[in-house]
Amino acid sequence: MEQMNEDSIPTLLESATKSLISDERTGMRALELLPKHLFIPLFTTAIKCRQKNMLKEIVKSWPFQCLHIGSLNIDDSAYDLLEALVDGLQVHSEQNLSSGGPKLRVLDLRSIRDCEITCYYRAQNASCFHSCVYSQNSILTVEESQNSDRCIELSASETENVSSRHTIELIVNISFRCGSRIRQFIQFLKKKIQQSSGHLHLCCRKLHINSMCVHTRKVLFLQPACINSLDMNQVHLMDLTNLFPRLIHLHRLRLIALPFQYCEGRNFQLFLAWLGKLDSLQDLCLSFFYLTGHLDRLLSVLQSQLDSLSLPSCNLSHRDVTVLSQSAQLNHITQLNLSDNNLFQGSYHSFQILLQRASRTLQHLEIRNCQITDSIFSAILSNLSHCSELRVFCFSFNPISMRALKAFLQKITACMKLQRVVYPIPLDCYEEENFHTTINNQKLNEVQAQVKLMLQVAKREDMYWSIFTD
Repeated sequence: MEQMNEDSIPTLLESATKSLISDERTGMRALELLPKHLFIPLFTTAIKCRQKNMLKEIVKSWPFQCLHIGSLNIDDSAYDLLEALVDGLQVHSEQNLSSGGPKLRVLDLRSIRDCEITCYYRAQNASCFHSCVYSQNSILTVEESQNSDRCIELSASETENVSSRHTIELIVNISFRCGSRIRQFIQFLKKKIQQSSGHLHLCCRKLHINSMCVHTRKVLFLQPACINSLDMNQVHLMDLTNLFPRLIHLHRLRLIALPFQYCEGRNFQLFLAWLGKLDSLQDLCLSFFYLTGHLDRLLSVLQSQLDSLSLPSCNLSHRDVTVLSQSAQLNHITQLNLSDNNLFQGSYHSFQILLQRASRTLQHLEIRNCQITDSIFSAILSNLSHCSELRVFCFSFNPISMRALKAFLQKITACMKLQRVVYPIPLDCYEEENFHTTINNQKLNEVQAQVKLMLQVAKREDMYWSIFTD
């Protein structure tokens, strides 16, 4: 008899919850008598077994103030489960006014690693850790307003308490992309908001828009104050500033431009004025914008210190690299991506200064396809090795030789925090030593074997080297 893996053996609690949800009618009746602490494993089991009706009833009877998908393994396309959870919300229901303990006021449909299903056991008397803090319709804002009113008119306290307890927050991440199912889900959310008479606050934290021209009108029902991450593809700066004039609490902004979009004229000025209002911005990525000669204007309007700056395919000039090397942003930057730019048109001196300025904080550096030759790589190697916090370095698709690669490996293995290197196929592996000819696979295998052996000799097997990005 084959021995069963211990991890595959269900616990007594798992067996009990599966048995309970297998009979929906019995399970739903049991919710009225179920102890609080058993709701969490029951909810987890219902998610795993995709029990939509049971999930709806669990949400209706949820005994805690918040419920999070958290780290549960639920596919982003499982809209039937998400709709069942939202359907279970008791918006402006008398159940929310019962005295039997805290009732659900925050439903969080986002997948977040290491997020607990409820905050109840960490802080029984505090608000949910993930509750909205910006919107005028959030629970926190409503309660603060009501507390202020109580100081003026104590006789209205009972009515105000009812209003506060009626407010429910639904936290989501929304991606506008192709597909009828996502469009149905968004329409479902809009309908629930309309039916709630203002008692359901939809709080969208992350917004992804794949094509601005297709989805412009669909985002208008969202409250921009809640959005802290915006990811847009094929965007025109004019559409961005017109659509989101009040989107001021962004932590993360990633924009991929429409083809041939130049950063000049009135639209660029409006964009810079809009960008200058984002005083919480930490992560900025602009791709395929023609920023040549304008990086100084962009950096000058930033109100906060960035953790991450990505400017791939932005046609950066040597002057732009010089401007960046002098920017105060380099004193704090942890991630920098300057890929697909010819950074060394004039000289490599400015880039050396850039690495010196960022050496104490830089953890992730990407300079793919930047026309880095052996002589340039040799000149900046010493500066690279002094980046004491560097963990990830990607310099693939640059024309360097195996000799330069070996010199780099021998130097960089002393950087003990460096764990991941993505390197280019050396010119020695091409039939005619350029990127436009056939690769000699035998030579490539020899290169990979040499890299592996050198890492073993340096006792750095913990450092992972690869040719292509994932």
